[in-house]
This record gives sequence, structure tokens and C-alpha cells, in this order.
Amino acid sequence: MTPPELRSEGLSLGYGDRRVVDSLTTVLPTGKITVIVGPNACGKSTYLRGLARLLHPLSGAALLDSTPIHTMPSKDVAKLLGILPQGPTAPEGITVADLVGRGRHPHQGWLHRWTSEDDEAVAAALVATGTLDLADRVVDELSGGQRQRVWIAMALTQRTPVLLLDEPTTYLDVTHQVEVLDLLVDLNEAEGATVALVLHDLNLAARYADHLLVLRAGRIVVEGAPNDVLTEDVVREVFEMDCRIVQDPVSATPMVVPIGRHRVVR
Repeated sequence: MTPPELRSEGLSLGYGDRRVVDSLTTVLPTGKITVIVGPNACGKSTYLRGLARLLHPLSGAALLDSTPIHTMPSKDVAKLLGILPQGPTAPEGITVADLVGRGRHPHQGWLHRWTSEDDEAVAAALVATGTLDLADRVVDELSGGQRQRVWIAMALTQRTPVLLLDEPTTYLDVTHQVEVLDLLVDLNEAEGATVALVLHDLNLAARYADHLLVLRAGRIVVEGAPNDVLTEDVVREVFEMDCRIVQDPVSATPMVVPIGRHRVVR
């Protein structure tokens, strides 16, 4: 399936009277990985929630193949777009296998019959995230890193052509951070899925993004290929931090080296 185009037109979002995202217009490149970065409280997660129809726009719209997403039936959206929000909560006492299996609900008919395709999707997601040995465990008993990988498995089980993830590397050690991001690249390359995610680590964002979207105060500062947009001036403007940009020796993408007040070679 060719992924639908996901874009925003003049999209403004907020909570009550507080506007967090202000008139964003952009297109997520279809079949590519977009990483959204920016300082704390700049609107990254809010923007992702708006794209996923979890927040109703104050103005403008998020569009899925030119249709305002908030006007579409929920089940139709769920077949096309998967979302892993920040800090999800699981029902008390649910097992890993049952939670991951919930990702298949949009694909089941009105009788909710479980099929061999559902079994295969759940097993593949558990294997891909290294959580197969946790299948019978209760989610509440897992460590933060284990729970995060289980939630990612549930998102993968949906097998949607568009996948949105809000800080999917939270609670993960560096080994599992890289494994999860490699997994998203595998998904993108094997199935042509459009993937958008929020990350805090600029160096991992630069390494894994095809398209980098840089936000500050609810607005887009710059977007494009990491080599084109991640500069010392941009980091200084957006993060109020001096740095040096060097080439990542592994990926040849930009690497941000922060400059603090101490441990600086004069």
C-alpha cells in the first residue's frame, strides 16, 4: 500500500486558551522518516498529537490525502495511521501479548474474529522488539525500558502505512535506543512506511532522519535534510546553546558537540 500523504495546513493547536502550535504548514515526506526536534515545551508532542487526530485543531487542519483527519471515521484512520503517544498507560493486569494484540483491532471485522494474520503480526512485532520472552508477563511488572519496547511492538502490530511515535526511545538505554531506531528504518525500507517521531537527542535525530523538522515556540524554524538544516547557527537560535558541528564518523551526518563553561580546551 502506498502511504497516504500526511500534511498540515495552517494548523494551530492548544489546550484551553493556551496556544502551543501556531499555524504550521508542512508535508511529511511520503515513505520517508521525519524526526521532529526542538527545546522542551516547543510544541513537538502537541504537533504530533494534532497530526494523529488526538487533538482537535484551533484552526487549520491535519490532512490525510487531502481529507481533514478529524472528519474521518476513527476506524478508517486507525487502518492508515498508527500512533505511539508519550507516556501511554496499560489496563491493569493485562499481559504483554494481549496488549500487543490490541494493535490488530482496526483490522478485524465486526465480529472481531482473530485470524492467522493477526497471530503473525503480533509474533513478528514481539520478535522485532525483543519482547517475545515477555509475552506472558503482566505489563505492570516490567521495567520502564521493557514497557517502552512493548508499546512499540503494539504500534508495529497495527501495520499501518503511516506511523507516528512520540519519544519512542524514552526509558531505553543507548543500546536499545539504537535498536529501536534501526527497527524503524527496517520498517521504512521494507514496507515504504511513512514514519514521523519526536526525539530529544540531536545526534540520533540527524543520523536517522531523512527529513528534519525543527520547532521553536510552536513554529517551524527550518526543515529539510539534516546536512542542510542542522548548523551551529540553528542550534544556537533554537536551543540557545553554543556548539560545534562535526561529521559523525559512522553516518557522515551532522554531530552536535555542545560547548559548556567547563572542560573546554583553550
